[in-house]
Amino acid sequence: MKQAFPPLVNHNSKILILGTMPGEKSLELQEYYGNKGNSFWKLLFTLFNQPLPKEYAEKKQLLEENDIALWDVLAYCERTGSLDSNIKNEKANDFESFYKQYPSIKHVFFSSKNVSNFYDKYVGRRKDIHYSILPSPSGANASKSFLQKLDEWEAILEALK
Repeated sequence: MKQAFPPLVNHNSKILILGTMPGEKSLELQEYYGNKGNSFWKLLFTLFNQPLPKEYAEKKQLLEENDIALWDVLAYCERTGSLDSNIKNEKANDFESFYKQYPSIKHVFFSSKNVSNFYDKYVGRRKDIHYSILPSPSGANASKSFLQKLDEWEAILEALK
């Protein structure tokens, strides 16, 4: 059974970016989006016109400075490899308690359609939160270029205004 990470969040967080479950490399490194083939951090740092650091602490600092939280829909699952299609026996995180603890979150971005599907299946959408689906930053999502993904990820900046 694989276990997800605790959320990266604080009481000023206005935006929550959700993934499904950390991949193998992320679990090994104990870092969100630790696989170098995933463009998550590159997308975020490009959005904020900052160079991409190597240190995970600096990556987490960007989230905190911009009122962005990061978490996964699933708390546990069985999975061979890193593909969402291999997920079995999953259990969702406790979003009811999470939203009570962090009421300033008003926008949720799903980092792929799969994430949205798991959220809808286990959590359900709330009327007081706006939801958006972003193109997956995964290297496995080759249907869009980095610049095409970046164009859609700019919705994060709009939500912060």
